[in-house]
Amino acid sequence: MTASVSAPQPTRGKLASSVSAEQLTEITELFQNRRLGYSLDSPFYTDPAVFALDMQAIFGTHWLFATSVAEIPEPGDYVTVDYGPYSLIILRTDDGGVNVLHNVCRHRGARVLTEASGSTGNLVCGYHSWTYSPEGELIHASTPGETKFDKNCFALKRAHGQIRAGLIFVCLAQEPPTDFDQVAEIFEPYLAPHDISRTKVAYQQNIIEEANWKLVMENNRECYHCDGHPELACSLFPTWGLSDESVPTHLEEVWKRNKQAQASLEERCRRYGIPFKVVEELDTRIAGIRISRESLDGDGESFSPDGHRLSKKLLGDLRDFRLGRCSMHLQPNSWFHFQSDHIITFAVFPINEHQTLVRTTWLVADDALEGEDYDLETLTHTWKQTNLQDKAFVELCQKGAASPVYEPGPYMLSEYQVEAFLNWYTQRVLEHLA
Repeated sequence: MTASVSAPQPTRGKLASSVSAEQLTEITELFQNRRLGYSLDSPFYTDPAVFALDMQAIFGTHWLFATSVAEIPEPGDYVTVDYGPYSLIILRTDDGGVNVLHNVCRHRGARVLTEASGSTGNLVCGYHSWTYSPEGELIHASTPGETKFDKNCFALKRAHGQIRAGLIFVCLAQEPPTDFDQVAEIFEPYLAPHDISRTKVAYQQNIIEEANWKLVMENNRECYHCDGHPELACSLFPTWGLSDESVPTHLEEVWKRNKQAQASLEERCRRYGIPFKVVEELDTRIAGIRISRESLDGDGESFSPDGHRLSKKLLGDLRDFRLGRCSMHLQPNSWFHFQSDHIITFAVFPINEHQTLVRTTWLVADDALEGEDYDLETLTHTWKQTNLQDKAFVELCQKGAASPVYEPGPYMLSEYQVEAFLNWYTQRVLEHLA
């Protein structure tokens, strides 16, 4: 399903006025001189001017994952999300689509909606009660004796929004990148069997990580550090990202078990007509993607100590719990795990050059009952712990990147997706600068 709003007003194509021409030249050279196969130079992670550029060239230009229909299932339901300096209202419409509005009152700039989520009819700014329709039109802004003005000129500014396979994406650019529809056509058949429209939110975790958003994404794109995730390693094979040629000796037995489990998984997928093959275009298109269906260890059903299901209710029209996980990475700010019994979405919201909000949301079947069909603590335990461990890892990297003695180090073979993410990122920023 797709729902779009009218084209937004263009955002500025320049960096903030506080960035001088000399600084912009230095930043451009920084991107042009990036060393392939190595981590980024310190300013990429620490410089406020680079962060300002990221907000324009990446978050102000590309399609971003924001939320899912499970969070705003009914007309009038909304969530507010922030990407650096941008604040957006994402509002479910009567026809099942979404309106995406900048959360900035056209009177004096106050936040119109201040809660993270809720339900509303008209949108009323709490400062001076300017009132907007769900489409953002100004419908009330007068008091006795005031000079009349044209309300049509003061609607809330709009952004693009669309729903694909139950996931909601937004774009702040006047004209969004053109290949997102093609990417959606890739991932929709993988996600359709899980039917997000028939799920509900079981739990949502918000963590502020004291690190640059790129370090958060880099950490997610590799499993070289997965020895640091003991809970996750119970069900996620720690050989992710490896190949026959690169498996270390101590993981040979695990690698063999993984290949056997993957073969069994693929046989079941063929039986049910569920796609499973790897599609990997992380840095070869504007809307970078990697998606596949991969085996889990143990019972092969879910992220639990023995790989057993964590909810008794199957999602959508699935007929088998033993379907591993459908894993999807989308540039620039999201990743997802779709199991037969529940879904986990991850969204990254930059705050500033050294802070990032990571939002994790667990979805279960809309008729699943807590305490009967699933235990909330058991459902969320593995990824709660994993997220806290990742928070510690990326914060160590942020501290290191700020050190005067830091210099970029080489990526290992298993970190090729980190390199792909940075290739994508630098390409997109250089295109913006050009």
